[in-house]
Amino acid sequence: MKSLINTIIFSLLTFAPFASNAGPGDGCHFHGSKPAAESTITQCAAQRKDTLVKGGKLDKSWAPVKHESIEYIDGKKGKEWKVTFANPNAPDQTKNNLFMFFSPPGNFIAANHTGK
Repeated sequence: MKSLINTIIFSLLTFAPFASNAGPGDGCHFHGSKPAAESTITQCAAQRKDTLVKGGKLDKSWAPVKHESIEYIDGKKGKEWKVTFANPNAPDQTKNNLFMFFSPPGNFIAANHTGK
């Protein structure tokens, strides 16, 4: 009985830190090579945009902006998803478009204002 209790306690202490490190954006991490559905990619792009706004990387005017388009394109290393956001209220009008790139299964690759 004592060894069973010790095993349970050891298991909880060993695996609990991994569960506590999961953040809200961790739901958009995928394995495999099957292309994700557009709805999955747009949801992950919205989450990533919100994270960039909350982290101060994007101006707060980006918070209510919805995606404008999504494309499955030929990227530098093969196929990838490209999600475009347009913000007419962006403080810097040279950066009023935001482009996000995701791997076919839906993992975030990069975000920029150039689309390249």
